[in-house]
Amino acid sequence: MNVLREKTWSPYVAGVLAGLLLVLSVFLTGKYFGASTTFVRAAGFVEQAVAPDKVAGMEYFIKEKVKVDWQFMFVVGVLFGALVSSWLSREKRAVPVPRMWEERFGPYRSRRWIAAFLGGIVVMFGARLADG
Repeated sequence: MNVLREKTWSPYVAGVLAGLLLVLSVFLTGKYFGASTTFVRAAGFVEQAVAPDKVAGMEYFIKEKVKVDWQFMFVVGVLFGALVSSWLSREKRAVPVPRMWEERFGPYRSRRWIAAFLGGIVVMFGARLADG
């Protein structure tokens, strides 16, 4: 149980555990876990609240229903898992920014946040383009 209270985990251990979780997911459910469809569905929930007729007629949302499914719960679980991990390790602040980011974007948090956000958009676009 002491490993759960460590400030950081080895990326190799975390990678192996994530890989084992993926294998277990495929073995038990026949499905890979992921998040890209969940984010699109979450956007569909927001749009459905504003313009339900538009969402009902969109070809994508006819194929991929706007719903809470196991992947949606997986993404919510990642959020709460991170919060529990922070609580168990008694770490209230984020891990320091890698030197590479600070050298590239300077000491400005706003620049790093914008770069990370735009990078996330590019990754999400690529994931959706490849159908997840």
